[in-house]
Amino acid sequence: MTIPSLEGRKVALVHDWLNGMRGGEKCLEVLCELFPDAELYTLIHEKGKLSEIIESMKISTSFIQRMPFGLKKYRHFLPLFPLAIEQFDLNEYDLIVSSSHCVAKGVKHDDTVYHISYIHTPMRYVWDQFDTYFRQPRTSWSVKVAAEITRPYLQRWDRNSSKRVNTFLCNSQNVHWKIRDYYNRESQVIYPPVDLSYFKPGDSKDCYYLMVGAFAPNKRVDLAVKAFNRLKLPLKIAGSGQDEDYCRSIAANNIEFHSTLSNEKLLQLYQQARAFVFPGEDDFGITPLEAQACNTPVIAFASGGALETVSEKTGIFFKEQTEDALCEAVEEMERSWKDFSPEAFFRQTKQFGRENYKSQMAEAIDKGFREWKG
Repeated sequence: MTIPSLEGRKVALVHDWLNGMRGGEKCLEVLCELFPDAELYTLIHEKGKLSEIIESMKISTSFIQRMPFGLKKYRHFLPLFPLAIEQFDLNEYDLIVSSSHCVAKGVKHDDTVYHISYIHTPMRYVWDQFDTYFRQPRTSWSVKVAAEITRPYLQRWDRNSSKRVNTFLCNSQNVHWKIRDYYNRESQVIYPPVDLSYFKPGDSKDCYYLMVGAFAPNKRVDLAVKAFNRLKLPLKIAGSGQDEDYCRSIAANNIEFHSTLSNEKLLQLYQQARAFVFPGEDDFGITPLEAQACNTPVIAFASGGALETVSEKTGIFFKEQTEDALCEAVEEMERSWKDFSPEAFFRQTKQFGRENYKSQMAEAIDKGFREWKG
């Protein structure tokens, strides 16, 4: 697929960091397909952790990459992220497309460059998810103090740097309202991609429940572990991240952890799971859609992006992020998991196809660039 107005134009892609294939990276992968000759700028790049499409790009990293423990402990350098992203010189480009949930949208450039930004979320850890990330009982006092001190600065930078963006796109109505609240800007919703040609129903169901994703504080993997400890039902968790050690330390024997999985094994887990567990508050969340594409119902916290990706015909919602509420939802699922229909799953997921995302992104970028050029 080509974008007529951008043929022969010089394009830069910007993404926060490259160290795994999560939802944001699946969006980036499509951008790399649209602009295979673009240069990709990012804070850090852990080679070999991305898809072949992304790894084949020309990738430039920031000074965070060269800091001591920069790859493994990059989150500790959060106060330096604005400075790091602003170090890139992008004035030679005609178009910047940023894919941002942290600082990518804050790259500097002059007025001769058109910048369109796809926002996965405004910087959640300094806005609505600050308590979840930095005010937990297990958070060290030094991290709490540092977070409280730097939060006002990061909020100001996040708001002010939004003025560098010509056009905002976003992944959900949920994020659309956040962009309006935090940046006082409008945005167009384009739902992220789900590879419906790959994620499809299997032949049988097993008795286990499944979680897939990063062990980030907002994902609330700890809540799922505590609930399934109590229920003594089998739970498989696929992923890794900053809360992994803690979650492993509190898990009973009925909970299995899978840090790395092949695509084939992950698909099998989706297909055979009794239900998918999504206890966190995410801005969108692609994994519940991948589960539904495999005819696997979802147990979701009734907030954030889950309200746009899951319906009462394809899952069960719980309204409080507590062990009691999640346990009640799982017990309800034990009684009703056979009642969800393949037709309902198909209707719910078809609007989120990968080709839909690709064509809508191409159209939005083309339209925005032509209107900007006048």
